Amino acid sequence: MILDLGTVVIAAAITTVIYPAFIRTLRRWKAGQVIQAELPESHQKKAGTPTGGGILFVAVAVVGGISGALAGHAGALPAVGGLVLGGLIGFADDRSKLQVGARGIPARAKFPIQILIAIPVAWLALQQSGWHQAFLPSNPWILWPLAVIAIVGAANAVNITDGMDGLAGGLAVIAIAVLVLLIPGAPAGEKAVGLALCGALIAFLIFNRYPAQVFMGDTGSLAIGFALAAMAIQQGFVLLLPLIALVFVLETLSVIIQVAYFKASGGRRVFKMTPIHYTFHHEGWSENRIALSFWGAGLVSALAAVGIARLLI
Repeated sequence: MILDLGTVVIAAAITTVIYPAFIRTLRRWKAGQVIQAELPESHQKKAGTPTGGGILFVAVAVVGGISGALAGHAGALPAVGGLVLGGLIGFADDRSKLQVGARGIPARAKFPIQILIAIPVAWLALQQSGWHQAFLPSNPWILWPLAVIAIVGAANAVNITDGMDGLAGGLAVIAIAVLVLLIPGAPAGEKAVGLALCGALIAFLIFNRYPAQVFMGDTGSLAIGFALAAMAIQQGFVLLLPLIALVFVLETLSVIIQVAYFKASGGRRVFKMTPIHYTFHHEGWSENRIALSFWGAGLVSALAAVGIARLLI
């Protein structure tokens, strides 16, 4: 446990030192966030805040995973692969948004690309798990498509949640830390990646807390989702992933429900605005209150997943 905490502290310290210069670099690159017109007025003043901050914490986590692998610790490859490939999709989308406006890569193109890139990550994670998943038969024709869906779903869920200062980063730290430290079965290489990512994300939160000096962008959110799902699959707990990351799931469901009801009812809405954190904001909750409340809910659901996992071991 002391070594685990040491990894987090070292990653956090290194990343904290680098972030100020990295943020200045993003400003020089004119990597300012474009804010959608329909978002609340309080968000419009965030226009121009540097985005792409996820590049740094992804890089630190990848280095942590590679270091663990070089030290002879097995199990780093699925998470590292998820970070790199998910991050590359996100980076391309971030660049597209900055160049052509707020929409980025069209969903009709981005979603198929995510599926294609998730396939090798899913295969790596399933290979490491021995093609074993709790509650499921060891059938590749079932497990592989399910793993791909889990990876793409997790990536988009984190991306949807990343709309408020500190929210997605804090939830990611909770889910990843619980997954690699408290749920049994994480190999040493996976722990190295996960703990380095947690440390780097803690450093990111110093600069992403309200009022944010930098946003993670799709580079960070998609990389987190890919890696989180890859780690859950590698440990054989893909079906526990929705509970480990319950707040991400609920944020995504709020969008699905809103869109479906809007279309079915001819323009009526269930929520004031989605993802649902914006509804709380419209009700007068501050960004800090929303982030802390959602973090608390995320911690409770992740610990519930720990209890279930321990019953299965």
